Amino acid sequence: MPITFRKSFRIFPGVRLNVNRKSLSLTVGSKGGHRTWSTTGRRTTSTNLPGPFGYRHTDTRD
Repeated sequence: MPITFRKSFRIFPGVRLNVNRKSLSLTVGSKGGHRTWSTTGRRTTSTNLPGPFGYRHTDTRD
């Protein structure tokens, strides 16, 4: 079984710093939608719509 490490810190309301073994990421937003930037270059935008709908879009910087 691999050993994993992940920790999330709430900096301000609606702002989180996420730390794992290989990268850091900053998430801004709340339940309705949020934007995440990672030190690996990954950027994710997520929006939750009511009901069974939802939207997630991921961009990777080259």
